[in-house]
Amino acid sequence: MAPPALAGLALDPRGVAHVLEALAAYPAHANPNEAARDEDFWLTVSQAFTPDRSMLNLNNGGVCPSPRVVQEAVKRYLDHANTAPAYVLWQLQDPQKETVRSELARGWGVDTEEIAITRNASESLETCLFGFDLEPGDEILTTRYDYPRMLTTIEQRERRDGVKMVKLDLPLPVTSAATVVERFERAITPRTKLILISHVIFLTGQVLPVAEVVALGRRRGIPVIVDGAHAFAHLDFRISDLDCDYYGVSLHKWLFAPHGSGLLYVRRDKIAGLWPLMAAGAQQSADIRKFEEIGTHPAANFLAIADALAFHRGLGGARKLARMLYLRDRWAKRLLQNPRVRLRTSLEPGWASGVANFSVDGLDMAKLQAWLWTKHRIFTVYIGKLDGDDSVEGLRISPCVYTLPADLDRFCDAVEVGIRTNMAT
Repeated sequence: MAPPALAGLALDPRGVAHVLEALAAYPAHANPNEAARDEDFWLTVSQAFTPDRSMLNLNNGGVCPSPRVVQEAVKRYLDHANTAPAYVLWQLQDPQKETVRSELARGWGVDTEEIAITRNASESLETCLFGFDLEPGDEILTTRYDYPRMLTTIEQRERRDGVKMVKLDLPLPVTSAATVVERFERAITPRTKLILISHVIFLTGQVLPVAEVVALGRRRGIPVIVDGAHAFAHLDFRISDLDCDYYGVSLHKWLFAPHGSGLLYVRRDKIAGLWPLMAAGAQQSADIRKFEEIGTHPAANFLAIADALAFHRGLGGARKLARMLYLRDRWAKRLLQNPRVRLRTSLEPGWASGVANFSVDGLDMAKLQAWLWTKHRIFTVYIGKLDGDDSVEGLRISPCVYTLPADLDRFCDAVEVGIRTNMAT
């Protein structure tokens, strides 16, 4: 039964503002798992978005849509900037960014002076990967499951600086923190100078024990850079929980912030020791804002993060995660009833996000991805083999809070037809 405040909102002429009022009115103490099944509530949430319902988008992991309130905020700030750009951008809008900085810091349990607002996770993480002085032969330890752009960054340092990338393997899906830590510890050598680890592996939705690997790095005197692109505002946690020194994020994923917005967390006493990606003055050496020196750019995307934060707080982190896991289980558990289906993602609590990856024995998954799109207008992502290993090969499925159960039922119907007919229809 939906709370009274939610009744009839889908047709209410006041639009998204009224949806936000309803979110705020939903009992904060409500059990997240019960709320995850309240379809009246989530139907109302879906009305805050503007998806193209002529297709089914199950690749929200690439980039999420922003709710209408965020879209409107971006337009408002852009319109304002264009009334007198040199004045509005630098005298009015740039100082307003400090409110966004403080709200991000408050929401994730860190110091305001430890948050830089960037354009995406790539910018945040490349700042860290390029920002350390390394010598030829120094090693950067990561996994072969990390994001390709980050691996490309390390490869460029190999070509330019003579450093060495070491990529370790993990037995995915993994449900043992000790196993992950042991793999990292065995790979550390006297030349290991940096560790890069994903909080959530983008290929499968696997959650890794970041806090434990950070603790290992601290014991061994090795900085640990955390790729939080798929974890931030998806998993229910605070950066302070991880005790890490460096954390990079794309806010246009699960925070639903404007496209082209990100975050870089650097522990306050580590800022001075990290070079910015673009030049900043010596007087900014210990200032987190040195990582924002990118030249003239629109402030609209950054300021509208505040509206995304308000929307996220309205949903509630625990409730949002519970819904994401509920949606994942709805399609995954149904498909698993077919003995040919293999899930590349653990369903064990705490070890996976709302993103998951599946394959079908005897079926070409790249062809299934294309067939789902051309025949059913269902948009998914094909994950190919890594170095000839098919352990992550499959389709990555990432619904969002605007996705309805009927959407996932339609997806399962189509996959089951594809399996039964070998995509002959």
